[in-house]
Amino acid sequence: VQLQASGGGSVQAGASLRLSCAFSGRPFNQYALGWFRQAPGKSREFVAAISRGIGNTDYSDSVKGRFTISRDSAKNTVYLQMNSLIPEDTALYYCAATYSRLVHTPQRNYDYWGQGTQVTVSS
Repeated sequence: VQLQASGGGSVQAGASLRLSCAFSGRPFNQYALGWFRQAPGKSREFVAAISRGIGNTDYSDSVKGRFTISRDSAKNTVYLQMNSLIPEDTALYYCAATYSRLVHTPQRNYDYWGQGTQVTVSS
């Protein structure tokens, strides 16, 4: 499995960004997907996840109501729509995949990781 994240950038607080993660190498519909982030000087943390099939989702409390994860089987891509961005959202964002039908939040459950895309939010 290969994952290629893109869509990061530098924005002002209150702006929106949409991250994309292109999936290849295995059947996309057999994998659950997630987004994680790592801010400078902090550990990597869970942001959002989506199951395969009907697409059950889960979010960290810090992004719930502002971020939306989705997947497009026709494009083999998972998205993270980020609205109302705040400086605390500044981080390197990673997409990840695991061969499972469930939603997964622990990092240890994911087998494959993308390279990360930087999001910087200024006040």
